[in-house]
Amino acid sequence: MREIVLDTETTGLDPDDGHRIVEIGCVELINYVPTGETRQYYINPKRDMPEEAFKVHGLSAEFLADKPCFEEIAEDFLSFVRDDILVIHNAEFDLRFLNAELGLLGYPPISAARAFDTVALARRRFPGAQASLDALCRRFSIDLSARSLHGALLDCELLASVYLELRGGRQPGLTLDGGAEEEARTVVAAPRRHRPARPHAPTEAELAAHARMLESLKEPLWLTLESQG
Repeated sequence: MREIVLDTETTGLDPDDGHRIVEIGCVELINYVPTGETRQYYINPKRDMPEEAFKVHGLSAEFLADKPCFEEIAEDFLSFVRDDILVIHNAEFDLRFLNAELGLLGYPPISAARAFDTVALARRRFPGAQASLDALCRRFSIDLSARSLHGALLDCELLASVYLELRGGRQPGLTLDGGAEEEARTVVAAPRRHRPARPHAPTEAELAAHARMLESLKEPLWLTLESQG
């Protein structure tokens, strides 16, 4: 099963206010595990960088000035994500920006049905607990030392680790080393002791006790049914 962990960085909070994407990160997963295939796009938003956004991701207008515009990376991006499920932390935010950019170029929008929101999954797993990426990394003891600022690809790599834990972890016991395999074969091959079946027939004393119990019953049901028959 192929999935794509995806994250974006933007100039602000709402594409309807003229804000644009400035970075996209993607990490490919097969059966919940990263394959090593990634994509990172720095994007020239063709506008200024508000100070509030710069404090979040550290991407300045000067740094982005010589980077490609979204229309220059759109085909490569869509080719990489294909039609696979997109694993996104707070999917509504990223999809709004992606679909705004795609709409400007005449591309069809990415369906919300393709997005798997890890915020929603975390809230189901841990009701009442914080569901931010930082909080989940701390919960699962995932190293955050490289995350001084938000970055789309770095956040994707962290989210890939969180997503795996939310799905149940790696379960390393399922992979046996040579010694464990040999031990398992020994256990499987060990002879089994066959014990004779235990007798279940009632003893004479048990039969006599049962007969006395039946004689003590007044108007038992089976006698009533026999008389009616």
